[in-house]
Amino acid sequence: MTLTTAPPSPPLVRPRAPRWLPLPPAWPLVGILALYPLWWALGLGVLIFPMMALPMGWWLLRNRPIQVPPGFGLWLLFLLAVLGSVIALGYQPAGTLPGGFVGRLPGVGFRVIEYASLTVLMLYVGNLPRAVLPQRRIVALLGWLFVVTVGGGLLGVFAGHWEFNSPVEMLLPHKLRSMGFIKSLVHPAAAQVMDVFGGMDIPRPAAPWGYTNTWGNNYCLLVGFFVIWAFATRRRWLAAVLLVVSVLPVVYSLNRGLWIGLGMLALYLAARLAAQGRMWPLFGLAATTAVVAVLLAASPLGTLVNARVEHGKSNDVRMYVTVEALRGLPESPLIGFGSTRNTSGGRNSIAVGSTSDCERCGNFTLGGNGQLWQTLYAHGIIGTLAYFGFFGYGIWRFRRDRTAIGLVCSACHVVSFSAMFWYNALVTPLAFQLLAYALLWRNTHAHE
Repeated sequence: MTLTTAPPSPPLVRPRAPRWLPLPPAWPLVGILALYPLWWALGLGVLIFPMMALPMGWWLLRNRPIQVPPGFGLWLLFLLAVLGSVIALGYQPAGTLPGGFVGRLPGVGFRVIEYASLTVLMLYVGNLPRAVLPQRRIVALLGWLFVVTVGGGLLGVFAGHWEFNSPVEMLLPHKLRSMGFIKSLVHPAAAQVMDVFGGMDIPRPAAPWGYTNTWGNNYCLLVGFFVIWAFATRRRWLAAVLLVVSVLPVVYSLNRGLWIGLGMLALYLAARLAAQGRMWPLFGLAATTAVVAVLLAASPLGTLVNARVEHGKSNDVRMYVTVEALRGLPESPLIGFGSTRNTSGGRNSIAVGSTSDCERCGNFTLGGNGQLWQTLYAHGIIGTLAYFGFFGYGIWRFRRDRTAIGLVCSACHVVSFSAMFWYNALVTPLAFQLLAYALLWRNTHAHE
């Protein structure tokens, strides 16, 4: 009898679980931008950025080494300043309402999480191969969000009192969803209804960005991307029609910061193109100015603009909180106070405070009237120099980029410098700024 050795059994191979959702690498960014109206309606809004930062961060960890953009050391210093300033949360500056360290943590935690999430967003976009995520696709997504912004603005004009309870809002306890800050995050509304002229409530477009100031800021940041997308896809007439239609919500927003920002945007782009020998933008700027002037003069929009200019009801409040913020800064000049504070009174008396009938009568927020004042007050001189130094370095570093994308992205940063006196950047405006920075960074590589 012949004995033979049985062949070894093949190794046990575990079957790989099927991929039910074979998503492309760029899906988190596309999901945020393309579906933002859905997130807004669900009550997620700006909360979608931390949620999508998880798969973005996981992708970065799996595709090391992680490249960082030029000047990233400044941005990292800013993030360290944000974290370091937390130690001052328990300090009470003179003239502010008392509060404890723990009570201020939720607001600080929200800002820290959002800053971290947007940092991941910038690194993720900058590290994705251009073959996977072309420049033109990012521009198209940002252009789409401009269309969404105009649509939300028109909704705010014609249905300014429209609002609804989102699914996320309905899941929250009543105590949480009744808080003003939480409500602004999860409660979709077409507009902010505000008494601007005295004795008359006016809806000011806000959808889908939560606040009318954020709506105006995002309009300025996104309009350039829409224009270059329209030119690249030969949809110039569509762009012209939408831009003319958008004049209506731009005026009805009563947003003087937006009007100034659009002027800054047009002047910067015209000057950059004129320096390249392209004089047609100057003629185009002059023609556009003439058309807008005629449109305002021949319609009730001009009356609304004049009324807004003459009734600067918010000017006194802005000046008051700015002066108070600068007055308190010497108490903690380097690291700030970790967060904003509320004044113990109003402009005329320390006994005046906000009530349910008059939320704007006192207890004003110090650091809530512009990104410059917030970074100074909350994160001190160190955080302020690092934050604005990062974007300033970007303007200088990419100054030789003469592509359409390069011009529009650098214009975003220039406009943001003009807006720092009256607009806070967190969350969506800063997201678009960092995306513009990532586009400039990617543009330094070989063009598609």
